[in-house]
Amino acid sequence: MAEIQWEEPFCGEGNSCFRIGVDEAGKAYIAVLGQEDHFITDTREALSSMIRDIKAGKADHLLR
Repeated sequence: MAEIQWEEPFCGEGNSCFRIGVDEAGKAYIAVLGQEDHFITDTREALSSMIRDIKAGKADHLLR
């Protein structure tokens, strides 16, 4: 498996912390902090867009 370089975790108010990582091929990953061996993967742009939408409150209905 490719070596993933994880960024610092993002922690929202009262929510789990998550991290974004990138491997040497440029593939992006996202995982809950402390569970980096269980991740989802997509392009960095797609994961960043998802995070921006969550932070903007556009995905609150998915978290309930």
